[in-house]
Amino acid sequence: MTRRSFLRGLLAVTLAGLFAALYGFFIEPALRLRVRRWKVRREDWTAPPLRIAVIADVHAGEPWVGERRVRQVVRRVNAVNADLVLLLGDYAAGHRFVAKPVKIAEVAPLLAECRARHGVFAVLGNHDWWDDLAAQKRGGGPNLYAKALETAGISVLSNQALRLDEAGIWLAGLEDQLAIRRNGRWNGLDDLPGTLAQVTDGAPVVLMAHEPDIFPKVPARVALTLSGHTHGGQVRLFGWSPVVPSKFGNRYAYGHVREQGRDLVVSGGIGCSILPVRFGSAPEVTVIEVSS
Repeated sequence: MTRRSFLRGLLAVTLAGLFAALYGFFIEPALRLRVRRWKVRREDWTAPPLRIAVIADVHAGEPWVGERRVRQVVRRVNAVNADLVLLLGDYAAGHRFVAKPVKIAEVAPLLAECRARHGVFAVLGNHDWWDDLAAQKRGGGPNLYAKALETAGISVLSNQALRLDEAGIWLAGLEDQLAIRRNGRWNGLDDLPGTLAQVTDGAPVVLMAHEPDIFPKVPARVALTLSGHTHGGQVRLFGWSPVVPSKFGNRYAYGHVREQGRDLVVSGGIGCSILPVRFGSAPEVTVIEVSS
């Protein structure tokens, strides 16, 4: 190899690295927004076909996810004409590189502009509990994020199941699994058995659970589990992520997972955690069409 060819190669590698850094830190997390669609077919689905739009992991904070970005997400959601809009938690910024905080009191009214035939519902995520220092001291609610969402007209389900008669389903919302820090570890406020005990007939159950790690414990009685939290790993190469915030690694990192006749869809979400970077895992509005 000649000196000239070596320098050319070095320059090419340097430029490629700079482009990847620019793309991963600024273009993909701040400018891209896709609609990712999944179709779930279940023989035991007795309700009419249902189109669900999911917003997960907003992590609001300038410059990546400001009010303008949230409005863009809401417009994209309303364009898919969903029967149900579900917000899967983590409205709080998830990294320390926020130039200007965007408070939940500003975000909640924007999310309330989502439109769906059967309504808009939410659960809380781990960052929504971690960011509420008063709730941390109490070891539980009330939670400031839940209060802001409910004030804006969005129902927040905390270990609750509701019968949506017009949709022909039960909608269940699980409380967060990593909510409160005690004795050096994160403890959950989730109560899966108590939540499902509220289901009183044979209609299909759709379960909202911020972290997908609950999925192995979800009984076959639940038709569909919807989660966020992982952001698809934020960096995803050829369907694999080097770092996933789950004890199951890439098993529940992203997308539609079917295990033992049970269905899980994990949204890639909107914002970022730890670092404001996305590469191969573009921010998304997730749309699930479930039918028999």
